[in-house]
This record gives sequence, structure tokens and C-alpha cells, in this order.
Amino acid sequence: MPASRLRTVLRPALPAVVLLFLAVATHAGAPRRILDFLDFGAGVLALVSLTGTVLWGLAATDRMLLHSGHRLVAQAVHRGTGVAGLGFLALHIGVKVARGRTGGTAAAVPFADGGRPLLIGLGTLAGYLFLAAAVTGAVRGAFTSRRGSRWWRLLHMGAYAAWCAALVHGLKSGRPAAGWATAAYLLCVAGVAVVLVLRVRGPRQAQAPGGRP
Repeated sequence: MPASRLRTVLRPALPAVVLLFLAVATHAGAPRRILDFLDFGAGVLALVSLTGTVLWGLAATDRMLLHSGHRLVAQAVHRGTGVAGLGFLALHIGVKVARGRTGGTAAAVPFADGGRPLLIGLGTLAGYLFLAAAVTGAVRGAFTSRRGSRWWRLLHMGAYAAWCAALVHGLKSGRPAAGWATAAYLLCVAGVAVVLVLRVRGPRQAQAPGGRP
């Protein structure tokens, strides 16, 4: 049977196959299992993605080891991981509210949770700071003046405070972290610390006698 004829025959059956698959998956409890995974995994994925955003953002400013082409790649990865992180963050918040882990007010207003105001509030505050950094990064052209550039840097640097708050929120607000998760968090902290130190020391070494221009 020619391929075009085969596609014509199978195309009407495709919706029925999809509906049958969804029915079987629902009967097997797949939606509940997915929610169970997202209840824990969405927050972890958000933190991992946003950690990558911080690391690649720091790497994108390096002028001692990376050439301009490499920095452009780093900036693209920085933006991509940022979008992914915000997407996982929105999913994390939606699942927690849907499952009654916290209320809609606590998710929107920092430190408004009745049971764990500090830990949940740190997560809410981190979300707003990450969102502010993402928005200012997307509209950087609006901060072209010297004063605007200072405001842009201040708002964008809030991502570092947001990352620290998100790390504490992730470690302490949910179920006890497994050993591998704690080790991964420590590696994230070490990675960000090393890259941040290199970024701070780089300009000083470049200005010092004998440093690279």
C-alpha cells in the first residue's frame, strides 16, 4: 500500500488511538503518579534550572577565558535555563496549591503561610526576585542610561539572593532531603561560589601589573 494511501487510512483513527491511550493511562493511575512526581520533582527541576541560569549568567560575563562567540553561547544558555526554571517554578507552585500543601495567598504573598511562614515565604520571595531578574533581562534595552544601568544591575543581581533563598526553601520546606540531593545542593553552592570568585578576581587581575589587558 502506498505511503500516501496508508496515511489517509490511518489519519481518522489517530484521535481514537490517542483517546484510548489516555483512557488506559487514567485507569492505571498515571495522572496521580505524575502529580506525585511533580509534587517533589518540579521544585527540584526549578532549582536545578535556576542554578544553571546563575552559573551560565556568571560565565557569560567572563572576558579572561571566553571569547565573544563563547559568551554569546553562554548568554543563550543562560536565557534558556532561565525560561525553563520559571516554567518549572510555575508548575511547582501550581501543584503545591492544587494539592493543598500551601494556600494561594501564601503562594502570592511572602511570609503569609500559616504553618511555615519563613520557609514558604523564602520560596515566594525567591520567585518574585527571579521574575524581576528575568523581566529586566528581557527588556534590558529600556535601561540604557547610566542611572537605568545601575537599576538594571541592582534588579538583576537580585537573582543571587533569590537563588540563596530558593536553596534554603528547597532544603527545609519539604520532605527531608535524601543524601544525594543534599550532595547535589552542596555541589551547586560550590559551583556558584567558584564562578563568582573567578568573576570578582578577574577584573582585579586584569588591572594589576602584568595582568591581561
